[in-house]
Amino acid sequence: MFMRPTAALAALFLMSTAPLVLAADKPTDPQIAHIAYTAGTIDIEAAKLAIEKSKNKEIVAFAKDMERDHEAVNKQALDLVKKLKVTPEDNDTSKTLAKAAKEERAKLAKLKGAEFDKAYIENEIAYHKQVDGALETLLIPSASNAELRSLLETGLKIFQGHEQHAEHVAGMLK
Repeated sequence: MFMRPTAALAALFLMSTAPLVLAADKPTDPQIAHIAYTAGTIDIEAAKLAIEKSKNKEIVAFAKDMERDHEAVNKQALDLVKKLKVTPEDNDTSKTLAKAAKEERAKLAKLKGAEFDKAYIENEIAYHKQVDGALETLLIPSASNAELRSLLETGLKIFQGHEQHAEHVAGMLK
């Protein structure tokens, strides 16, 4: 999927491997930027695992789309934070994301064949639903920079497209 540069940072939230746990406090723009970058990295790692393990052409194609999109997005996101002169700030949410993603990758790594494919795509769907809610209820409302907020809003639309794609792939596995 081709992503417009204006959607770059928001699309980082389209991750797949760990449950999204957000801090109770309203995150700042630097924290949101770090969460976004962490999310992109998580999805790239999950996609690489799927490309390596799966023999299902639909799973591999989906994973390649995720890897390509998030690698491009991470570059664009770094360019944006540099332009905005924002230093991403590590926080409890990004730390929780990284820890949960590591645990999920370890679980997925033990699976093979159709069992792996099913677990991978189901995780993609569930995670996208969680991120959708987080974008709508916390991240978009918390962004104080108008450009960042706009990117997150656009990213929500892209996120919903990735969720639909994952659901379509899941339907093909049945």
